[in-house]
Amino acid sequence: MQAHRTGQIGKGRVDVVLGAQWGDEGKGKLVDILAQRYDVCARVAGGSNAGHTIVVDGKKFKFHLLPSGMLNPNSTGVIGNGVVVHIPTLLEEMRELELAGVNFKDRLKLSDRAHIVFDFHQQVDGLNEGHLGRNKIGTTKKGIGPAYSSKILRNGLRLGDLEDFDEFVKRLTSLVEYYQRSYGDAVQIDLDAEIAYYREVRDQIWDMTVDTIEYVNTAYDDGKRILIEGANATMLDIDFGTYPYVTSSNPSIGSVCTGLGVAPIKLSSIYGTVKAYCTRVGEGPFPTELHDDTGEFLLQKGGEWGTTTGRSRRCGWLDIPQMRYSQLVNGYTALNLTKLDVLTGLKEVKIGVGYKSDGKLLAGMPSNLRILSGVEVEYETMPGWTEDLAACKKFSDLPPNARAYVKRVEELIGVPVRWVGVGAGRQHVVDCLAE
Repeated sequence: MQAHRTGQIGKGRVDVVLGAQWGDEGKGKLVDILAQRYDVCARVAGGSNAGHTIVVDGKKFKFHLLPSGMLNPNSTGVIGNGVVVHIPTLLEEMRELELAGVNFKDRLKLSDRAHIVFDFHQQVDGLNEGHLGRNKIGTTKKGIGPAYSSKILRNGLRLGDLEDFDEFVKRLTSLVEYYQRSYGDAVQIDLDAEIAYYREVRDQIWDMTVDTIEYVNTAYDDGKRILIEGANATMLDIDFGTYPYVTSSNPSIGSVCTGLGVAPIKLSSIYGTVKAYCTRVGEGPFPTELHDDTGEFLLQKGGEWGTTTGRSRRCGWLDIPQMRYSQLVNGYTALNLTKLDVLTGLKEVKIGVGYKSDGKLLAGMPSNLRILSGVEVEYETMPGWTEDLAACKKFSDLPPNARAYVKRVEELIGVPVRWVGVGAGRQHVVDCLAE
């Protein structure tokens, strides 16, 4: 009889990088650094609403759909079944990387089970947002929600459907008719142009389309190292986030299993990426948000404009109740604390350590947004620092007050900080174990 496989003995390794706040934490840079040691780098949820900016040798690379680990010439990129793919965006992103000299021929695998975002999904996204008026969500209008809606309604199309193009056309026609019935003249769809476009790009997409569940698990069984690149963040999770001000997928730890087909027993390290302060794009509650000169300081010094939308981000202090909640959901084994350098120059820095409602200390993160929006935040205040952090290579190089801040964050969240970001470049990351 064959022995039961534990998933740990003589097998590969699956590590995960997740956003621990409301997104834009700097996940992509850590993935870029770690990817040098991995054989496979995968996206598992979301779509082109995600935005990661990587700076290598002074050159900026912006990723929306492709895993940012593609910059490693020895790593294969995988877009898993949980991702929704806008093919024009994917092809444009591929073209830009090629123009920048990144050769990824035969290094990209697309899941045959990944759903397609059509241009009319993006139209519908904008219409739906407009109808909400003052109650708008703050969507990126990239068609993500409508594409996931098609998936749930079971009338969506997947990349694997391109294999039989005649059947693809029939189902696309049916989907277009559904939206025309639902939205009338408000949605303008040129079906013939859509069919012509997908006929033109079909072979290029199909050549990259595989059974990624089989591919990734075979890689694991062959002893390969696999890195999962989370998109968006825990507080934007459709189930665990500040609903309805969330994305339409599960960018928390569960998406690794549901969006890639990897069993939980195969997971090793789970790295939570958290800014040394906090930001949020779009609408929704933000307890530690700053509406003063300090908030403007963080915005300007941190360059807090969205990679995908260009919108300015709302800025505030680090929120410990939110981070403890994020830790409960994801079970981080270590933290990646980014943008510590942005706090340089502040006379004092604050950390939100508790929520009060009606004078009572709350035990956790309330699901009721009325309560969350009205909480009184309790803060700890710590002395700031003025020293430039860019030259710091190890934890002991940080000025004393910066080290004290990092250690306090560790204590409050209960998870060790493994990396500290001290600048924009790939080289500006302190590995706290490298003493």
